[in-house]
Amino acid sequence: MNEAAALVLEDGRVFRGTAYGAVGETLGEAVFCTAMTGYQETLTDPSYHRQIVVAAAPQIGNTGWNDEDDESAKIWVAGYVVRDPARRASNWRATTTLPDAMQRQDIVGIAGVDTRALVRHLRTRGSMKAGIFSGPALADADTLLARVNGQPSMLGADLAEEVSTDSVYTIEPTGERRFTVVAVDLGIKTNTPRMFAQRGMRVHVVPSTVTLDQIRELKPDGVFLSNGPGDPATQDGAVAITQGVLEQGLPLFGICFGNQILGRALGRKTYKMKFGHRGINIPVVEHETGRISITAQNHGFALEGEQGEQFDTPFGKAEVSHVCANDGTVEGVRLLDGRAFSVQYHPEAAAGPHDAAYLFDRFAGLMEGA
Repeated sequence: MNEAAALVLEDGRVFRGTAYGAVGETLGEAVFCTAMTGYQETLTDPSYHRQIVVAAAPQIGNTGWNDEDDESAKIWVAGYVVRDPARRASNWRATTTLPDAMQRQDIVGIAGVDTRALVRHLRTRGSMKAGIFSGPALADADTLLARVNGQPSMLGADLAEEVSTDSVYTIEPTGERRFTVVAVDLGIKTNTPRMFAQRGMRVHVVPSTVTLDQIRELKPDGVFLSNGPGDPATQDGAVAITQGVLEQGLPLFGICFGNQILGRALGRKTYKMKFGHRGINIPVVEHETGRISITAQNHGFALEGEQGEQFDTPFGKAEVSHVCANDGTVEGVRLLDGRAFSVQYHPEAAAGPHDAAYLFDRFAGLMEGA
């Protein structure tokens, strides 16, 4: 018989269910993901570090867990909340089940939760501190609430260094090498260097603590800023590196956290969103062309700005290049001279749509013309 479990939110709301994955206690920020598929990629995305992810899709675990779809070396979510877990996995690629993978990596989850009510609550009240408790970790509601509220907030959290690589590693291009890219790992996903490699780019993935001199030593044709977790307002070091790269005139491309870092380097401020964008079905409008892409996203912070807004920077004029069609959130910035651009969404889209994959080709075009 499954052990009892409880999800406790910082506002005192409690959702009851049964233990899923590992049994015990976990703390984090409760957020929801609207993706109908791709739970393995979601759980292994470093951008979800210290977050308890609520699956909006009701059935989870159908396709099991395989050895190919991880977006990093481990599961990064703090916990997982599902409604109706699959009783068995059925997929020819599966090597184990989702709950077995969670148990093996000590990821505490909860099943049998009314996730529709939970998602509506988080949409209304906003993402908040939370905890999942099962087995010996269960206690009275007041005790559990005190544990939840005792954890640090995501606002002001400096997490990029916790998920970044410790040392430089290189992904070789598929076929002939056309360019060399230095990718600053703020929480990079496995599919990103793969997308570069498919376009003839050798990728040197470097730690978040890299210096400008170390980047120069690798003689890159361009620099990439990856996705990652935490509050971009804490990343003064990454911002300084970005400004140094811009001063050098090197082509620069950023994704997600990298978009916020480039925005800060250009003088924009960031803010914490009420409940963020997490899913593989979010529409984004490109200001210059009117093109709409359905995108994969995972962010709880955003840049300040309005669609098409132009502003002065120490590196020339820049503009807000993309916005979310749902709520007007800034989804991209660029220098008008074209040598630097970034998007808030994930064009590598694992899992997700491929509408925005052309941005990797745009980056290649920048390096070709540099």
